[in-house]
Amino acid sequence: MADSVQGSGSRGVGGTAPPETAAGSPRKSSWKYIGPGIVVAATGVGAGDLVATLIAGSKFGYTLMWAAVIGCVVKIALAEATGRWHLATGRTLFEGWRTLGQWTTWYFAIYVVIWGFIYGATAMSSSALPIVALFPEGPSLKFWAILCGVIGLAFVWFNRYAVFEKVMTVLVGVMFVVVVYVAIRVGPSVGKSFAGLAPVLPDGSLLYTLGLIGGVGGTITMAAYGYWVNAKGWTNSSWMKVMRLDNRVAYITTGIFVVAMLIVGAELLHSSHLALTKGDKGLIDLGKILEQRFGATTAKLFLVGFFATSFSSLIGVWHGVSLMFADFVERFRKERAGVPVEAGAAAEVAEGKREKSVPFRAYALWLTFPPMALLWLDQPFGLVVVYGVLGAFFMPFLALTLLWLLNSSRTPSEWRNGILSNVLLAVSGLLFVVLCVQQIIDLF
Repeated sequence: MADSVQGSGSRGVGGTAPPETAAGSPRKSSWKYIGPGIVVAATGVGAGDLVATLIAGSKFGYTLMWAAVIGCVVKIALAEATGRWHLATGRTLFEGWRTLGQWTTWYFAIYVVIWGFIYGATAMSSSALPIVALFPEGPSLKFWAILCGVIGLAFVWFNRYAVFEKVMTVLVGVMFVVVVYVAIRVGPSVGKSFAGLAPVLPDGSLLYTLGLIGGVGGTITMAAYGYWVNAKGWTNSSWMKVMRLDNRVAYITTGIFVVAMLIVGAELLHSSHLALTKGDKGLIDLGKILEQRFGATTAKLFLVGFFATSFSSLIGVWHGVSLMFADFVERFRKERAGVPVEAGAAAEVAEGKREKSVPFRAYALWLTFPPMALLWLDQPFGLVVVYGVLGAFFMPFLALTLLWLLNSSRTPSEWRNGILSNVLLAVSGLLFVVLCVQQIIDLF
């Protein structure tokens, strides 16, 4: 799929190998290189995404399975475009945005500060919820939330990408095993699953369908994928085939998560007419249902998977978005000082210069300590709603700016978009605009 996203001609659907570059011959795609895709998959799928998928399954059974599959195709196209920009140009995504005008700097600066403040509290609370459920006689939710935030901060503060990737891989393994185990345990209907691949829209399902296509695994962390690609040491187009394999693995894994949770929603909730609480607490409800149906061991295992899902998103954002912020500050400093800004930031990310920089650590601190004040709000659900609205504002920006960058002379001609990539990016941009408008309407 990712090969075909590239385009036509020398970039044909046949998936021809990229031409040799000054950086050397193309690397062969190999499983031994997989890494950044695992990281983006773990970070992009949070507890709230799993709840949304569960609720869709509980309301409509297997009917929306096709939407989950389309969602994975859209995410593959977006992440492939992000990685392709970094590898084809040797520039980071923020460097690309700056060439589109000053407005991108203001948009990103305002967004990343407000979003980080809200997300920090949301991520810490989400990570603490399963711990409180596992140890109900222990400390309060606020205590565990603060502890999770501080541990996440310490982890990204003292470790570089290589260690970060290994830990994220372990957390993905836990998530994968638990979610698939629960889906198998509830007894999926193979026939209904395949029937759900036929595109059907039941009454009242439009918003759930759009949410499945655009929501799961789709946040600012998709933009961070290119930075993780560079941090892995991939900095030029000779790594293009490797990146595409890595990207496919990421979103096929995400697709399996989504399908597994749809199965759980369809079999465990839809057939029994059970409802879940909206927001992350819906997973606590599911834990109780699993305990009643399958016993305490399965319920506790599910809560461990819930924690892996939430905490992997936390440390993924603490690392990936801090990398983006560090790149933003470095570009801004050079421009203010009148220093010529040339391509090369991608190489600096690969060398680990951004991970130990002051802006990287400053943003990690911003994600951790100021949001703790929000933990004392009496209406945490309102926090989740605001976070959802903020998240919806970024994805249209990402999709449409990638469409702009990858069809212009800023990208070497052999790596510009083909027809399929343009169609997928345009459709995803429109989809995210619709979702953003709907989130705003829901807010008021």
